[in-house]
Amino acid sequence: MRHAYAPAGWAFFLAVSTGLAWAEDPQQSPAGPSQQVIAERMPSRLPPGKQWKLVWSDEFDGPELDRGKWGFRLHMMHQRHKTWVEDAWYLDGKGHLVLTVYEKDGDYFTSQLQTGANFMDRPPDSSYTQKFVWPIAELEPPRFVHKYGYYEIRCKLPTQPGWWAAFWLQSPCIGATLDPGDSGVEIDIMENFTRDGIISHNVHTGGYGKNRKSKGSGPVKLEASPDGFHTFGLLWTPAEYVFYTDGRETWRIGEPISHREQFILVSAECMGYRRDGRPSPELEAAKVPDEFVVDYVRVFDEVP
Repeated sequence: MRHAYAPAGWAFFLAVSTGLAWAEDPQQSPAGPSQQVIAERMPSRLPPGKQWKLVWSDEFDGPELDRGKWGFRLHMMHQRHKTWVEDAWYLDGKGHLVLTVYEKDGDYFTSQLQTGANFMDRPPDSSYTQKFVWPIAELEPPRFVHKYGYYEIRCKLPTQPGWWAAFWLQSPCIGATLDPGDSGVEIDIMENFTRDGIISHNVHTGGYGKNRKSKGSGPVKLEASPDGFHTFGLLWTPAEYVFYTDGRETWRIGEPISHREQFILVSAECMGYRRDGRPSPELEAAKVPDEFVVDYVRVFDEVP
């Protein structure tokens, strides 16, 4: 059972070594949440031994997607990606965002949600593709960017082959300089490519040309979950990234560290189109529509 989750400015979590407790923001909610609300809340699996303040979240409890928090990624590297659409999702009325994959006229479609945008993704308007003008689109203001802290998703992964699910952070200007601390890093908190209970964590720097460099955790095997849901988290500090799966540390890396504010993506993607321009045989054999179900996305800052 889920409740209507309080907005980020209204209250915050504290995580201590003995477990989780709820603390109100006295300036916003003098009465505080009821005991029933506390009992019904799905707690975050925060790194122990620290105090945490909730700074941004979406619990997907409303009747419509909060477009003040999310936009749709439709382009990649100046090209319109034909299989990324704005309608391969819905809210189920039970506090879940459901990303789907569906087939139409032999092609397959998914949605990618993001709280910001990379400046190299969208192509410019044709009137701007002229001499002495940068070949980039007008920059758009982000809905939410952040650096450091703890980023968490609770989700149920797809069941059918041929499409990917991911929770990740991206820099608005990755690869713009040779310094990843300045230009940012693609931080893949969770990527799920196969239906065998395997996920991975990955980081990419240098943009997506000759300067690109990548490091990864390798396969991370998920343990059985009673309801099929799992939590994936990232502790991002000025010194390191620590990745968590269902509350246990599953990878740690000390560099390259981004010191730039980055945006969040919750995305799905069809296999095959990037390389072959058509769906993969696995996707064509899958029973669709299929679902990637998201319970919540939360961002915390450590309280000194």
